[in-house]
Amino acid sequence: MARVTKIPQVLNIFVLFCVFLCCFTNVESKNVELDEDNWRQILDGEWMVEFYAPWCPACNALGPAWTALGNSAKERNLEFKTGAVDVTKTPGLSGRFVVTALPTIYHVKNGEFRQYKGPRDADSMLDYVKRGLWKKTEAVPSWKSPDSIQMGLVAHFFKLSQALRGVHNMLMETYGLPTWGSYFIFAVATIFIGALLGLLMVCIIDMLYPPRAPKVLVSRAEAERRREQDKRSDDDQELINDDIVDDAELAPDSDPERVSLSDTSEDEKEKPAAGAGDEARGADAPEVRKRRPRKAD
Repeated sequence: MARVTKIPQVLNIFVLFCVFLCCFTNVESKNVELDEDNWRQILDGEWMVEFYAPWCPACNALGPAWTALGNSAKERNLEFKTGAVDVTKTPGLSGRFVVTALPTIYHVKNGEFRQYKGPRDADSMLDYVKRGLWKKTEAVPSWKSPDSIQMGLVAHFFKLSQALRGVHNMLMETYGLPTWGSYFIFAVATIFIGALLGLLMVCIIDMLYPPRAPKVLVSRAEAERRREQDKRSDDDQELINDDIVDDAELAPDSDPERVSLSDTSEDEKEKPAAGAGDEARGADAPEVRKRRPRKAD
């Protein structure tokens, strides 16, 4: 009976020991799983972020060291945090960070991104953060920054490619289509969508920039002929203007006949000794008036 009564006490001690071990040894990882919804939290503070895939052997080998890094940061009350991104679940983030190999590790400090390429053990990664070795690494340029607009577009293209890949697998696995049949469907859909987008762009351009009247092209001989016609028209207009000027110079009170008669009477008074032949010649001869020379046709 004494042994039976001691069994519950031993169980209670074992449970208390397990609770104490879990609380003070941090068995669980302190890594934060990042996805499309919460990844922007790494823009504040200091982070070490790992990109991995469950099927990647190198990622699985890095797992214990990455867990130890998170636990060490928590135990030493360091200001940096650790996060992990599963690229199979969030392909958009792999596009934002331009992840071309697995595993890929980034150091993030107040919105500045640097790719870590050092040794992949917990102590080396911890020294990289504690001793400020990240300052020797060149930061990602602003145009390539994961939080920029252009990299956001790249992330959408990555998600679209993942969706198309899912459709391709569905066509082959669910509907039993061969590979070439799935590719043929994608090709026809691409041509159709491209034609619609092209038509839409043409309509928008025509609305913003209406087409101008077409230019009429004429031969050189026709252009010379039109130039000659314009020149003749200008000459005729000048002749008409000369005629108008000549007529305007003849005022109503300066009639040629009146002027000739008055001039004749004055001449007769001043020259009473003129001969009869001279009088007849002066009376019969009309007055000669000089006209302005005109331009030749």
